[in-house]
Amino acid sequence: MTEHAAVVQGEAVPKGRVDAFLETVPPRDRESRPEALARAERQRRRWATQVVVTDELARRACADRGLDPPAEVSPSLLLTVAEPDVADLGSIIAAALAHSPAARLLLSELETEQDVPETAVRDYYDRNRDRFLTPEALRRGADPFHEAADVLPYEQAREGIVRELRRAAGRRAFFDWLDRARTGVEYAPGYEHPGDPSHADHEHRH
Repeated sequence: MTEHAAVVQGEAVPKGRVDAFLETVPPRDRESRPEALARAERQRRRWATQVVVTDELARRACADRGLDPPAEVSPSLLLTVAEPDVADLGSIIAAALAHSPAARLLLSELETEQDVPETAVRDYYDRNRDRFLTPEALRRGADPFHEAADVLPYEQAREGIVRELRRAAGRRAFFDWLDRARTGVEYAPGYEHPGDPSHADHEHRH
C-alpha cells in the first residue's frame, strides 16, 4: 500500500500532508446518503491533493529562483478563502494561495516581472471610462463617454490601471506556470485530479 498521495519530480508527497490540510477545511457537501457522502469525501481528498501539490511545486519554483518563502502558519488553523477569489481563480488555486506562503511569494514575483505597455494602459482607460467618474458625476448619473470633464484625468488614473493590469498578467503567468509544472506529477489511486476522467466519479469542479 502506497504511503504517498503524489510524486513530484521523483519525490513522494506523503498522504499525511493531504490529511493535515483536510483538517483545516470543513466539508462543503452535506450529504446524508452514505454513498453520496463517500463520493463527496473522495472528491474533497482529490481537491486537497491538488492544493498540496501546488504548494509543493511552488516551494520548488521558489527554491529554483532563490526565493525564501516566509514560515507557514500553524496547519491547525482553519483555512478561510475569500469568495471573490474562488470566483476569480477557481477553488484549487484560491485555496493554494491562502494555504501556501510559497505560492503567494511566487505569484508576487511573477507579478513584478510583468511588463504593462503604455498602449494597454491607455486602451483600458479609454474603454472603461465609467470606472473613473468623479464622485460628483456618479451622484448625478453622468455619462462618462460624453462628459470628459467628469472623468478623472488619465494621469491620475494611470497608476491604478497599471497595478490592476500587472496583477491580472501575474495571475495569468501563475496559471501558465502551474499548468506546465504539474504535467509530470504522478498521483496515487484515489488522489487524482477531481476532474480527471480516468476515475469513475470525476467532476470538473474547481
